[in-house]
Amino acid sequence: MTDGRLPKITLEEAYQHPDAVRAILANEEDLRGLLESVALTPEYYHRVARRLPEFDELRLASMDAAGIEHQIISLTAPGIQAIADPAEATAEARRQNDFLAGQVARHPARYSGFAAVALQDPEGAGKELRRAVTELGFKGVLVNGYTNVGGHEHGRYLDDPAYHPFWEALAELDVPLYLHPRPPLPGAQADLYRGHPEMLGATWGFGSETATHAVRLLLSGHFDRFPSTQLILGHLGEGLPALLWRTQNMFDLNPGDKKIRKTIPEYVADNIWITTSGTFSDQALINAVLAVGADHILFSVDYPYSDNADGAAWIERTPISELDRRKIAHGNARALFGLG
Repeated sequence: MTDGRLPKITLEEAYQHPDAVRAILANEEDLRGLLESVALTPEYYHRVARRLPEFDELRLASMDAAGIEHQIISLTAPGIQAIADPAEATAEARRQNDFLAGQVARHPARYSGFAAVALQDPEGAGKELRRAVTELGFKGVLVNGYTNVGGHEHGRYLDDPAYHPFWEALAELDVPLYLHPRPPLPGAQADLYRGHPEMLGATWGFGSETATHAVRLLLSGHFDRFPSTQLILGHLGEGLPALLWRTQNMFDLNPGDKKIRKTIPEYVADNIWITTSGTFSDQALINAVLAVGADHILFSVDYPYSDNADGAAWIERTPISELDRRKIAHGNARALFGLG
């Protein structure tokens, strides 16, 4: 930045197509279902909904005020992963990627994109990812948790062998996958969250669901099969940095039938990046620096679900070294994504 502020790059920053936002707000039943599924109040959602489909005055002014030079933008959860029909999901992923590419093209110095893919068709998802990266210039892919298959009651996680063709395409393209939260499958939440709808979304359920998804990848041998792939986790690692020692220790004592070549902390060091999205906590950041190292931490906000001003004020004052602050705020993202 030219005003002497700390430059910043963010990469868990959401949008929703204007048509989708209008349709949700116009239908009380759809709006109520959405709010219940992720435990949002109407007041909070209306504030977010004003910003989700907007790429000009509101978003850019918020970035400028916070010293954010560049956003990597992605389709908000649950996105394509919630569409059970493969053909419909494939068509919608392409439509969303073309729409986002159009917005990026209007502000190329300020925006980049993460692709949306229809993992309902793994080979087709690989083809769409290749198009999004090589033709649209996207920086990677964001996947919103498990993908619904065979209806909304069932989901497939990223360690499933059906996804090997997609991971092969990802490794060939050498771009990262951002694993973003979504609510647990309905069957998994029926008893655990009964009477506590406030826990379903970002308050608790998102983190535990996404951390469990990541551990599935770690213990499945995924990173032995695809050693060059890079996974990004938001919210300072969804709690995993604090649990690495215990998870590894108990796995050593009780590994079952799983055989992996390295320790869990080694895979995390080699294959996983974490972002600060929506987690502006000194204690959590310092723990993450100790657990995974500042070289694999990236600043993010989770706009518009969190405020750019809050994230910017925090990263500028959090008690870490100035070298680590610059790495996290912008340096690591420039290196990982080839940003100028």
